[in-house]
Amino acid sequence: MTEKSTDFGYQRIPEDDKSRRVGDVFKGVASRYDLMNDLMSAGLHRLWKRYAVAQSLVGSGSRVLDVAGGTGDLARLFAHRVGAHGQVILTDVNASMLAIGRDRLLDDGLVMPIVRCDGEKLPFPVEHFDCVCVAFGLRNMTRKEAALAEMHRVLKAGGRLLVLEFSRVWRPLAPLYDAYSFQVLPRLGKLVANDAEAYRYLAESIRVHPDQEQLKQMMEDAGFERVDYFNLAAGVVALHRGYRL
Repeated sequence: MTEKSTDFGYQRIPEDDKSRRVGDVFKGVASRYDLMNDLMSAGLHRLWKRYAVAQSLVGSGSRVLDVAGGTGDLARLFAHRVGAHGQVILTDVNASMLAIGRDRLLDDGLVMPIVRCDGEKLPFPVEHFDCVCVAFGLRNMTRKEAALAEMHRVLKAGGRLLVLEFSRVWRPLAPLYDAYSFQVLPRLGKLVANDAEAYRYLAESIRVHPDQEQLKQMMEDAGFERVDYFNLAAGVVALHRGYRL
């Protein structure tokens, strides 16, 4: 039987090896992850995340699942929206990222369930959440279709999925964006996080990730309806939103 393969940046690797290799990437940069996000996006990632939360339609008392939430930026924003009568659960497959997220949330006085789990195998019941969000995490999952199906499964009727992810930049800007991605980012990663390869992988993984229309189709194939998307920063990032009806 032929072994199934998947992408790891521009490489093709066995499917069963991707989770470990992605885990190694994030374990290596976890302590500098948020600093690198600020530097490489000039702080824009914070605005993108706030926009995603605003588009979630989440309010007081809502139940929210943050998939691949890492260091807790979105979980923190959601916690303030759902209030004392709501619930936010932060998840990630990477223990190093979750540990940082837990500590930062506690420093902010926020106590919430934190679960280490695979986004492709969510340990939550059917129709449990009002909103599921995954920000800059779907790209790193081995079986994206399986992850989207799981997110659909755990949403209530009327619930929303928000996918915030790097996407296809406006074509006239592509040469400049490519130069930044493949020349500047690895050097910045080496200087700040002592890991050029992690940020070379980042640049490559963006190029092999589905574009705006392809991801919209994948969400529809997983059962989501009324799927739309919003391009941010000329398509460097896109926010997709779909409903379980």
